[in-house]
Amino acid sequence: MAEFLYFTGPMDCGKSTLALQFDYTHSTGGRKGRLFTSRDRAGEATISSRLGLTRPAVEVGAAFDFWDYVVTQLTNGERIDYLVCDETQFYRPAQVDQLARIVDELQIDVLAVGILTDFQTRLFPGSQRLVELCDKVELLQVPALCWCGERATHNARTVDGVMVLEGDQVVVGDTALAGEEPEVVAYEVLCRRHHRRRLTRAVAQATLSDPLPFGRPDEEPGS
Repeated sequence: MAEFLYFTGPMDCGKSTLALQFDYTHSTGGRKGRLFTSRDRAGEATISSRLGLTRPAVEVGAAFDFWDYVVTQLTNGERIDYLVCDETQFYRPAQVDQLARIVDELQIDVLAVGILTDFQTRLFPGSQRLVELCDKVELLQVPALCWCGERATHNARTVDGVMVLEGDQVVVGDTALAGEEPEVVAYEVLCRRHHRRRLTRAVAQATLSDPLPFGRPDEEPGS
C-alpha cells in the first residue's frame, strides 16, 4: 500500500535535507520519483538544504495540478514510484487533496515536508490540510535550537532584527546565522517562551540579559 507521509518542524530542523535524503535512498534502490518545491530560498524549481545540497525540482505554483501532471507522465510511458514534496506550507489545500488522490488511486508514495505554522503561530492552509489527510505526521527528530539553547518550536519574522506579528502570511526569506547582520526581512526560530515575549537573538544581545518575568529570586517585593 502506498503511503502519504508528512514530516514537519520549524525552520532549521532539516526538512529539505530529509527530502533530498529520501529521494537519494529510493532512487539508489531503483525507484523512480519526482521532486517538487515552492518558493525555495534558492529560487524557483530548486530544493536546497542549508547543508549545501541542491536538486532541481518542479516548481509548484498556484495553478499547478499534481493529478494532471502525474497522469500525463504515466500516459506518456514514464514511471513514477514516489513524489517528494518540499515547502508544502505554500501548497494550496486543493493541491494536497490531489496528492492524497495520487496515493489512493495510483498507489504512488508521497513524502511531504514543510513548516506547520506561520510567524503568527497559525496553521498554514496547506499544512492544515496535510494534517487532515496524510497517513502519518512526524516531527523532525533533529531539533532546531532557539538562541537560548532550548528547543525551537516557533518561527519568528523579523524586520531589521525586531520581531513582528503583522503582515502577509507568506513573505519568503531566510534565517540569519549567529553573528550575521539580519536582513531587512528575515526569520528566526525561537522557543515558545521567547516567541511570546518577542525576544529575538538581536534583542537579547542588545539588552545583554533575558529578564525574568517575575523579578529575581534575591529581590525583595517592590524593590
